[in-house]
Amino acid sequence: MPYVNIRITREGASAEQKAALIQGATRLLVDVLGKNPETTVVVIDEIETDSWGIGGESVAGRREQGR
Repeated sequence: MPYVNIRITREGASAEQKAALIQGATRLLVDVLGKNPETTVVVIDEIETDSWGIGGESVAGRREQGR
């Protein structure tokens, strides 16, 4: 049973976009590894930008500085 965890910042990804991610990740495992789509699990975690850090700074802080 493949398990895929996708983590994105919480910035308004639509239900349609998340559905496309789930379908695309499932299709990739089917196409590349021959996995059964019926047993493939895809979870999308949405993280607040102040809880996601890059280079020692939060994404929220970096964006405030225009980076």
